[in-house]
Amino acid sequence: MGYDPITLAEETRKIVEKGGKRKYYRFRGGRWYGGIATADCVGCNLRCIFCWSNVPRDNPSIGWKFYSPEEVYSSLKRIAERRKYRLLRISGNEPTICWDHLIRVLELVEENGHFNFILETNGIVIGSDRSKAEDLSRFSRVHVRVSLKGTCEEEFSLLTGAKPEAFELQLNALRNLADHNVSAHPAAMLSFSSRENVSRLLDRLREIDPIYAREFEEEYVFLYPHVIERLKRAGITPRTAYEPDRVPEDLI
Repeated sequence: MGYDPITLAEETRKIVEKGGKRKYYRFRGGRWYGGIATADCVGCNLRCIFCWSNVPRDNPSIGWKFYSPEEVYSSLKRIAERRKYRLLRISGNEPTICWDHLIRVLELVEENGHFNFILETNGIVIGSDRSKAEDLSRFSRVHVRVSLKGTCEEEFSLLTGAKPEAFELQLNALRNLADHNVSAHPAAMLSFSSRENVSRLLDRLREIDPIYAREFEEEYVFLYPHVIERLKRAGITPRTAYEPDRVPEDLI
């Protein structure tokens, strides 16, 4: 009935983390959020069929470079200063599976006091351990974006291959964050969802915290060649999808 993403998180961490350092595959600037400096990490605990990350997600053991938190922050800071950004993030895969490494990066952001950090996460790790939300509550310059993989247990399992009940961990991440007053909002992949399922998800979010329903962000598939091939192999057709160079402004 699917893999356990908590188990996969730990198995992946052992590959991509060493001595406080984590594997990354690139550092870049980008147009998202109006301009943000990004460190793309290696390794994830989900196998989303629509994911734009390809080789770094599925082959974490091959020759990617380890970076310390200080090196990661320095690279992000350099990009942000050059491009006059105020936002930083770790993206590409799942930042939370190397928790101590992530926390040290966030400490450096807090100490500098000039930048804000967008923590993009599937929420599985935070949803499985309330102490993670407590850790994040220490920081004033972090906003958490929890990316829900579909609108319900069935969609989650179809799109990730993970066991359906792990979807509840994503919602539980939002509960934990709300309980600890951590700035956060949910996003959800809606390319494969009916209006009825979206409406039911919004009701569930409203029960956790009304602000989550108000600040709900829509996500849709971007049709990179390898994503098209994955979808084709799985026999799944998105209801709504976009070419990477034709993404509507309101989704950027």
